Amino acid sequence: MFIRYTIRYHQVQLRNVFDKNACVTDPKEQRRLLWVGENEIFEKHNPLPLAKFARSIGIAGGVAHGRIVESPDWVLDYWHPLEKAQYPEYFRIRECRKCEYIKKWNSGELY
Repeated sequence: MFIRYTIRYHQVQLRNVFDKNACVTDPKEQRRLLWVGENEIFEKHNPLPLAKFARSIGIAGGVAHGRIVESPDWVLDYWHPLEKAQYPEYFRIRECRKCEYIKKWNSGELY
């Protein structure tokens, strides 16, 4: 959130500078203003790109983002019974919820 406010602040400042110089018609002055603006961008530009943390999302695009894929729920149906036996309470509740879901689906309540 903080970045959004900072960007908006600089946008408003830049718009104010454009509005002040909107009526400049002298080509030399226009070139000078362009040169000043380009130099300001060059001075404020960060030479390093955004930090790429391991799990960054979006513009930064971290190197490990999306590496750990969460498997869908149906994969648990294919577990071996000995694997399921290690978590008896979880699979008992899961089976009850699957039956409830199927009943609701068949009755049309999930639409």
